[in-house]
Amino acid sequence: MKSYVETYGFIMWAAALVATAGSLFFSEVLGYEPCEFCWYQRILMYPLVIVYGVSLWKKNLDIALPGLFLSGGGILVSLYHYGMQKVPALSDGGACGVVPCSGQYINYFGFITIPFLAGAAFIIIFTIHMILVRKKRSLES
Repeated sequence: MKSYVETYGFIMWAAALVATAGSLFFSEVLGYEPCEFCWYQRILMYPLVIVYGVSLWKKNLDIALPGLFLSGGGILVSLYHYGMQKVPALSDGGACGVVPCSGQYINYFGFITIPFLAGAAFIIIFTIHMILVRKKRSLES
């Protein structure tokens, strides 16, 4: 089980690190001001770098349980935020602060936006963590 934790733990940590670095690149280098829902996604993503980093360092998935809840919540926030950008009925609220949450700084191929990227990272992290939890349960029984 430890080799799985090392391999998949690194993938979860790397996904969180890349997502965190990406969000900082968008705001600090490119100057894209985050909207309210972008901040919620950051609040849920940034601690994952530490949670999975410590879990990887200690080679213990049990201490990363908060990561499962943070990434699950991040999926929900990202899905709603992506819906605000792509579904007209959800974007009628307009601005959710100074920056409109329905705004799209990037829109590659007509569907890849910043909430899409964050959601993809949350899904990767959540899915791998669930696979590891199920694998651990099957080994214990």
